Amino acid sequence: MSKSPKSFSPWCLGASLYMPAHRLDLMDCANGEKLAAVRSMIFCTEDAVSDADVHSSLRHLGLCLQGFRDTPGRFRFIRARNPGVLARLLALPGIEKIDGFVLPKFNESNFNAYFDQLQGTAFKVMPTLETRDVFDAGAMRELRQGLLQDDIFTRILMLRIGGNDLMNLLGIRRPRNMTLYETPLGHVIAQLITTFKPYGFSLSAPVFEYLEDAATLQKEIRQDLAHGLIGKTAIHPTQVPIIEAMYGVDSEDYEMAVALNQSSSPAVFRMHDAMCEVETHKQWGRAIIDRRQHYGDRRTQALPEYAESSCLTDITQVSDRMG
Repeated sequence: MSKSPKSFSPWCLGASLYMPAHRLDLMDCANGEKLAAVRSMIFCTEDAVSDADVHSSLRHLGLCLQGFRDTPGRFRFIRARNPGVLARLLALPGIEKIDGFVLPKFNESNFNAYFDQLQGTAFKVMPTLETRDVFDAGAMRELRQGLLQDDIFTRILMLRIGGNDLMNLLGIRRPRNMTLYETPLGHVIAQLITTFKPYGFSLSAPVFEYLEDAATLQKEIRQDLAHGLIGKTAIHPTQVPIIEAMYGVDSEDYEMAVALNQSSSPAVFRMHDAMCEVETHKQWGRAIIDRRQHYGDRRTQALPEYAESSCLTDITQVSDRMG
């Protein structure tokens, strides 16, 4: 039976946490018995899994699916390695217990291979823009036209920006103590935003790969929000509360947003020493209201501690296993 894609706000996802599909405690994480504060998680069968481990990872994921419980307010996605792996995932018993899929290395070459398989399902998808095509404005406009097809557009929760893959294509890595916006990727992110957001697409913010530098992470999140990005990918549980605390809304912004969406408001008015113009600021106001519904007011109290183990394998453990 054909099913319509599920409907929920991209802001529901918060800081999506990636974890390898062969993680031993995957079912506990999925059910909230571990990492209880994480709003959304992405079980990865791509970069986090070696070629030799793909089959065992899919088998492990399939077994875990049998124990997935209904978890309202908690969203679970799988990052399919390629269209062939997506086919194997869709055949797993219990796959309907996940909310959708991340489609890596997404471009025109694999467009149909992914979406043909998803017809008639209820899954949301998050294509990841992380190939050479991203640097070609014309290619991105063509991709946008394909994604705007009615039966595809309604399925897309957001487009993910693969920051590290794009940096790799440039042969560089983000220096410590610098945001992505201080690298050549800043221009690329701006171009993607102006290409897709005016047409109704949401875009996520790339990962921040340094775990010890909360100050620069917070600086980058402010820039993410200024660019209109939603939901920064987390690579470690300790990043989640930092990211989501930054998503809290300033009270003055919220008051202006509410006023902008009231029918009784004049076309132009002054509030908190800022000009508010209904026709040009209403969409911003709706986004602020939506964001506050999920993250509340901006808080200044200390961030909660995350004591759970890392989702990343420490390089010293790899060295130990290699002898």
